[in-house]
Amino acid sequence: MTESALLPAAPTAALAWDARLARRLVAPLRDGPLRPNHLTTVRLAFGIAAAGAFTRGGYGWMNLGALLIVVSNFLDHADGELARLSGRSSRLGHWYDLASDAAVTVLLFVGMAVGVGASSATVLRLPTQTLGVVAGVAVALIFFVRMRIEALGGKSASKQAKVAGFETEDVLYLLPLVTLCNGTKPFLIAAALGAPVFAIWVLFDYRRVSVGWRDDRGPGRNPAGAAAARAAAPLP
Repeated sequence: MTESALLPAAPTAALAWDARLARRLVAPLRDGPLRPNHLTTVRLAFGIAAAGAFTRGGYGWMNLGALLIVVSNFLDHADGELARLSGRSSRLGHWYDLASDAAVTVLLFVGMAVGVGASSATVLRLPTQTLGVVAGVAVALIFFVRMRIEALGGKSASKQAKVAGFETEDVLYLLPLVTLCNGTKPFLIAAALGAPVFAIWVLFDYRRVSVGWRDDRGPGRNPAGAAAARAAAPLP
């Protein structure tokens, strides 16, 4: 696989806190044999193991799953920072990273539902597994739409909201506190209710970006688009 520096290194101050820590930890590895895709594979393995732990149910297994997902979530930043620092970014690696993100998150909620279902056959008068499927499908839709937004508007268009150095996905770092307090079922309910709402919001955001993209590309609608079209037209 030919790799090129597709992802320039961002200033450290602009990064989320976990990304800053990941950059410090992987900096000594930038010239070594370890590739970003290797870290992505390890991240995927930890995520699958976390989902598997959640399916077992029980207090101990839930806590183990939460710890594994924290490691997986942190490695999701480590692979990207290694790619930027080493100049080994690649389009294939980027899509592999996104696919791993989606797979881990979907499997996490499905695994939670199976584990919770071992002690509660129904939640909110629905089969427990239904909540996991709803949350998982909504998350998969979110990832797919965000990929489309990035394809149209670039990586900055699909950037997550960040407050005080924390991104939206960093809520998963709180999962060990949830499992320690035996709150996996309420967390699953919140995900099944909240993820579809967030998916709808992302769909509206996609519509906004796609309309703007068509306006910019349409030569009849936008002067800049018309100028670009004329410049690209073959000379007589």
